[in-house]
Amino acid sequence: MSTVTISPGRAASVPPAPSRRRLDWRLRFAALSLIWGFSFLLIKVGTEGYAPFQVTLGRLVFGTAVLAAAMAVRRERLPRGARTWGHLTVAAFLLNALPFSLFAYAELTIPSTLAGICNATSPLWGMALSLVALSEDRPTRVRVAGLGLGFLGVLTVLGAWQGFHGLDATGTALALLASLSYPVGWIYVRRTLAGTGHSHLSMTGAQLLLATVQLAVVTPLFTTLPGSLSVGPLLAIAALGALGTGLAVLLQYGLVDEVGPTTAQMVTYFIPVIATAAGVAILGESLVWSTPVGAVIVLAGAALTQVRPKPRAVAQT
Repeated sequence: MSTVTISPGRAASVPPAPSRRRLDWRLRFAALSLIWGFSFLLIKVGTEGYAPFQVTLGRLVFGTAVLAAAMAVRRERLPRGARTWGHLTVAAFLLNALPFSLFAYAELTIPSTLAGICNATSPLWGMALSLVALSEDRPTRVRVAGLGLGFLGVLTVLGAWQGFHGLDATGTALALLASLSYPVGWIYVRRTLAGTGHSHLSMTGAQLLLATVQLAVVTPLFTTLPGSLSVGPLLAIAALGALGTGLAVLLQYGLVDEVGPTTAQMVTYFIPVIATAAGVAILGESLVWSTPVGAVIVLAGAALTQVRPKPRAVAQT
């Protein structure tokens, strides 16, 4: 569910902040897992009162407002340079506008539990794409095995042995496409925006602003104003944006800075568990045995794809 331009291969461009007492990173990690895990429930509730593009636009507006406030407090400025803004426009589409909209449309026809599990396939797509797009990211037997295991888990979740019976193919395809969009965006950012000299907060604030503009242009073309104001869905959209997009980004920054990107990215493995529990317990969504079993297989495969070979020791002569 990561929506920011942080990647393991990018050095931090922000000077270290003055040391101050902060909440233990494990509690912030748990909070981030809960926020992103509940995001799929909030999307489902939001689409009960508003069109998917309207849900996405509202989410981006509230998320951008949180980052704008954080930038004002920290006296951060938006990045400069036409080239940087051009690349950020593409990043905003791939990491925010497109996947947010696809998940919102997907949840019109599939449960939030399935959407959360589809989101967990992002590391699998990322592994497959990196083998082609990133020359320094070489395959290993363990990682290739993880890729195969992960997609076996996807087939298990979807019930491939029974011909995908009872599954909405379009909604599932949209959710998987949304999950694919994230690693495509990460690779693009890694290739074009690494080492710009701007802070992560400044870059992501601009990215969300651009995504908001994109949705503000698209939404009126494909939707009409709702006939009535649905308070519950509106509150869900506000929480989705302020917490699931705005606050989550700030939490992720702190985690990456304190414990490193590898540990921070492990939040991905908790999201489908929380999304499934929330969907079943709160929304009353049904759960068959293949869903949790397949999800475990997906997560195991995703974990294996993140295993990096140990550097070989150089012989001393």
